[in-house]
Amino acid sequence: MAEAEQESWELEGADQGVDSDANKYRRSIYSVPVTVTVSIGQMRLSVSEVLGLEAESVVPLSSRIDDPVDLTVDNKVIAKGELIETGAGGLAVRLTEIMEQSGDDAQ
Repeated sequence: MAEAEQESWELEGADQGVDSDANKYRRSIYSVPVTVTVSIGQMRLSVSEVLGLEAESVVPLSSRIDDPVDLTVDNKVIAKGELIETGAGGLAVRLTEIMEQSGDDAQ
């Protein structure tokens, strides 16, 4: 078994009820912050078009307001969702699909 596969298996198979030093270390990983990015669309612009952008410029995106959005961590899609408005007038994402992690992704 490859080292990456073994580490992944050991983490997933850790006994959460036992307070060994190894399990304390494994659980500490859960508190590491990661940046989740929500991708709502994209547009391909030339360098001259980018340099021509100014305040009040409008850049149309490749998607519609009701299209699904991707949630990514480290450039890997982890979930899909839909944009919703919060009670305070902000934006949020309602998850509609959680992506399965393949064995090839574990490193």
